[in-house]
Amino acid sequence: MGAPLMIAGTVAKSKTGRRIIAGIVAAAVLVNLLLFTPLIAIPFAVAGQSVAAPADGSTQNIPAVQGDWRYPLAGGYTKGRGYGYNPVVGCSYCSTYHEGYDMAQGCGATIYAAGPGIVKVAGVYQGYGNAVMIDHGGGLETLYGHMQWGPLRVHVGDRTTAGTPLGAEGNTGNSFGCHLHFEVRVGGHAVDPQPFMVARGLPLT
Repeated sequence: MGAPLMIAGTVAKSKTGRRIIAGIVAAAVLVNLLLFTPLIAIPFAVAGQSVAAPADGSTQNIPAVQGDWRYPLAGGYTKGRGYGYNPVVGCSYCSTYHEGYDMAQGCGATIYAAGPGIVKVAGVYQGYGNAVMIDHGGGLETLYGHMQWGPLRVHVGDRTTAGTPLGAEGNTGNSFGCHLHFEVRVGGHAVDPQPFMVARGLPLT
């Protein structure tokens, strides 16, 4: 034991020796970080929490599917206008009474069918721009508005399930920036999407 300690002491006295020792210590710290950081992150992943979620609460973790239904976006999103009286300052063509729920991840984010049904509309639709409407039966429909121009990923008559890709988030029609306008209709009339989704275990916040 004495000989190695004497050698280490001699090496540490020289400038080159100190550099070698510093390099070895730095390498050891780096190896430890690489080995143990994933282990620290595992509990967050298992709990379904985002390690890098913003503190302002603008995004949330979203479960993929709950029964036959899911969110129309995968992962965190930023909420825009909700349902009801909600005018947009500086937008003359935006409706004052909003019949849907606006959510955004950014231009080009994939938009998914919220539930099983048959595609009723796929293309330009009124002020919704490039849009998809799905008939879920029993007078229930969902509408996905303001998607990017270009080919949608479904056609009229296609069957969907929860999670079928429909298109990409865009800024078409009467829109004020890239977002998804998610609308729920019962008997041809828009209803508040929030209680509708809450009843399916998928709260919109």
